[in-house]
Formats: sequence, structure tokens, C-alpha cells
Amino acid sequence: MTVHITVIAKAPIPGRVKSRLCPPCSPEQAAEIAAAALADTFDALDTVRDCIDGVPVDRYLLLDGEPQAWMPSRYAPVPQRGNGLGERLRNGFADLGAGAVVGMDTPHVAHLLDRALDWLAADTDVLGLADDGGYWMIGLGTGALEALDDVFCDIPMSTPITGDAQLGRLRRAAGRSRAPVLANGARRAAAGLRRQARLVAVSESDRGRPRRRVL
Repeated sequence: MTVHITVIAKAPIPGRVKSRLCPPCSPEQAAEIAAAALADTFDALDTVRDCIDGVPVDRYLLLDGEPQAWMPSRYAPVPQRGNGLGERLRNGFADLGAGAVVGMDTPHVAHLLDRALDWLAADTDVLGLADDGGYWMIGLGTGALEALDDVFCDIPMSTPITGDAQLGRLRRAAGRSRAPVLANGARRAAAGLRRQARLVAVSESDRGRPRRRVL
């Protein structure tokens, strides 16, 4: 058995990334910001362990576009497949198996991934919720891989309810109405923005007995 850490990203090409920053940024400046965020995320993920309780951790880059020369070779590029984000996540897990997929601009919460991988090695699904209503990371164990369509089909992406909808779908796909919740608050200031991230673990154990811990 192995698990993986995978960064899902668009190649930082002007006009294709961070378009919501334009204006005030130019497409070239937005692409530079995207590249810098992705590079910082790689650096942060490099601090995560390569083995979790005897389970090897593989590293991938789930990429929309062509790999660029500066991208670290230890993150093997895998092409994204599908149209929307939900379909691309579904197909990414189908291609790569159990593991965690994180966003391309999340260096400030990468320190939480060691704990997330501990849960994944124990076949516990994990979701990292953001305070804008979305999520910055999703981790699936082997059980969830058997229900990928149920996990991702028709989840509304990039909305204020995306995180809650995804969490509810993980719980439903696992066949339970309640699950333990493990939460963490993590914040950083960047370009005048503040984000709060929480980790939520969805476990097959302790069915019906939610528990909460601050990490």
C-alpha cells in the first residue's frame, strides 16, 4: 500500500491562471503570482514525511497544461482529465489511488498534511475546509475510491457551500450520518487577504460518536 501527496494546478501561463486578479494585475503578473504560489507550495510540501508508519508517500503534480522546467522532478506530472474541477478530482483519484490532493497555492497549511497522511494511512478520509466555504485539500482512503462518482458527482465547485457539500457527500458515500470531526485553524496574511483552514477527518470508526480536537 502507498499513499500520495498531489498538487493540483494549472500551468502558470498568462491568460490561463488567476484571471480574477485581472485587473489590477496584468495576465503576466497574475501568472507570476501563480508560479510563485505553486513554488512555495512545493517547498512547503517538501517538509512532509516520505513514509507514514511504514506506508510510502508518493508525490505527483496533477497538471492542466505542460510541465515547466522549474517544476521539481520529485513531483511526477500527471495530466488532468475531465471538464470541471469535480470531474478532474474524481479522475485524478482514479489514476493515483488513495492520497491527498491539495491546491496549488496552499503553502500556509502544508504543515497540516503530516496529520492528514496519518489518517489516510489508517484509511480515514480527510477534508481541509477554508473559511470562504470551499476546501483546500481532499484526501481519500481506499474505501472512498470505490465510490468516486458518489463522492464528486454534482458537487458545486467554487461556491460558499462547496466545502459543506463535499463533507456531506464524503459522509454519505461512507454510509454514515455522523463522523468524527478534527479541526484546525491556520491563518496567513497575503495581499491583504486572510484565510482560515480547518482539517476535517471522516472516519469509519466511532460511528455515531463525533469527537472534536483542536490540533
